[in-house]
Amino acid sequence: MNLTPAYLEWRENTLREGMREGIQEGSLQERRLVVGNLLRLRFDAVDEELAKVIEPLLKLPPEEYSRLILQLSREELLARFGISSN
Repeated sequence: MNLTPAYLEWRENTLREGMREGIQEGSLQERRLVVGNLLRLRFDAVDEELAKVIEPLLKLPPEEYSRLILQLSREELLARFGISSN
């Protein structure tokens, strides 16, 4: 079977993109674990309210989310991301 160069190029690009997406997703999962662990270490547990700050924190660079978790109080961290504490 003869495959056209355009098809081979498309296939190679598609495979490369899939690998890139897989790596990015793995990286996001790893960052999610790191943020969760930092919150657990700092506040002893991640309750429902603290869990809500994980996604917004992941949008920040690691240096920034680490600094916020280590420096802010629980209340300040919740307020920073617009989550009201009960």
